[in-house]
This record gives sequence, C-alpha cells and structure tokens, in this order.
Amino acid sequence: MSPKRKSDVVERRRNRPLREVLDEFLEHARELTRRSRDMTPVELDYAQQRLEWLADEVWRLVTGQEPPQ
Repeated sequence: MSPKRKSDVVERRRNRPLREVLDEFLEHARELTRRSRDMTPVELDYAQQRLEWLADEVWRLVTGQEPPQ
C-alpha cells in the first residue's frame, strides 16, 4: 500500500464522523443505483440534493473548511 493510501486508511479509522458520512454517502449511492429507474423526478431531485449535501459534508470534515461554491 502506498504511503498516501495508508494515511487515508488511518484517517478514516481515526476520524469517526468522516467514516460515518462516507458510509452514508456510499449507501445512498448504492440505493440510487438500484432504484433510479423507478424513481419519480421529485425523488431524483431530492436524491441529487442529498448526494451534494453529503459530498459537502465529506469536504468539510476532510479540510475543516466550507466547500467551494
């Protein structure tokens, strides 16, 4: 495992809030993959907004900053 990759794993293990948001992001993405064809436009819009919010949360937890707009 490269040094950079090893540090990423250590960060995820130490940073519990980051791990939880990443897990939620992955779970949501997987659900969208399974259900997207059957979702209404309103559900798809909400799902996209939630993905963007989760991505912003990951950014905030990793950098300690607000995400770029």
